[in-house]
Amino acid sequence: MANVTFHNEPVTLVGNEIKVGDKAPDFTVLSNDLKEVSLDNYKGKVKLIAAVPSVDTGVCSQEAKRFNEEADKLENVQVLTISMDLPFAQTRWCAAEGVKNLDTLSDHRDASFGESYGVLMQENRLLARSVFVVDSNDQVTYVEYVPEVTTHPNYEAALQAAKEAK
Repeated sequence: MANVTFHNEPVTLVGNEIKVGDKAPDFTVLSNDLKEVSLDNYKGKVKLIAAVPSVDTGVCSQEAKRFNEEADKLENVQVLTISMDLPFAQTRWCAAEGVKNLDTLSDHRDASFGESYGVLMQENRLLARSVFVVDSNDQVTYVEYVPEVTTHPNYEAALQAAKEAK
């Protein structure tokens, strides 16, 4: 598994580590209107999936806003930000921050995404910061498990991977 720390303390990631070339595992999360959403909802699109601990924290908020700004420039790419935040909190945050170009999704109910993508931190039941690009055929083309959860991902590499995925 990826070696990941949270505030410089090692954490245990639950689930299987995803690698480039893997078929993207399915998952079930909740949309902001409490409807179930799965990978199948984005069939035929490239998906840039950013997992964050909570949109209510500084780095996570900045990351989601950055991907929101970039989403408008990406063709046939759906940007997803998944966290353990409740859908109500995600809705409030999106309204307050003017975020409209990405889907915020909640994994709070079952941790289905966290376990399927190996990003559920056992110690605090939050998602470790990570980015996955999944092509239109649901093949994983890019993976970043951010080594220290409180730091930013490599935006340029993730965005380039999303632009190159078909």
